[in-house]
Amino acid sequence: MNWYLKALKQYADFNGRARRKEYWMFFQISLLFTYGTVVLSTTLAIPALLFLATLYIFATIVPGAAVSVRRMHDIGKSGWYALVPFYNLYLCCLDSEIRENQYGENPKKTADAVLQKV
Repeated sequence: MNWYLKALKQYADFNGRARRKEYWMFFQISLLFTYGTVVLSTTLAIPALLFLATLYIFATIVPGAAVSVRRMHDIGKSGWYALVPFYNLYLCCLDSEIRENQYGENPKKTADAVLQKV
């Protein structure tokens, strides 16, 4: 849940890098919430839930795009690769570049260094 909240806190931040975990947690929680509310709306015949799902989708378009672009930066690609169908799914599954790249320092390395100091 912390990874999901981290992506939401960086609402429109298209700079930097995002780990695989951050990207996939945001994607999974968004998908779970959206499909859950749509299924409940149709089975219980509550149109307000469908409206809630629609609002949620519109509210998370910008953070979803931002975390996708940061994920592309993490593997050393331009953020525009997030728009390429199917290839972007492959790229999102790749591991981070180990070294620092033009988009910043490796977030995985930074998190590991913080944990070692504790």
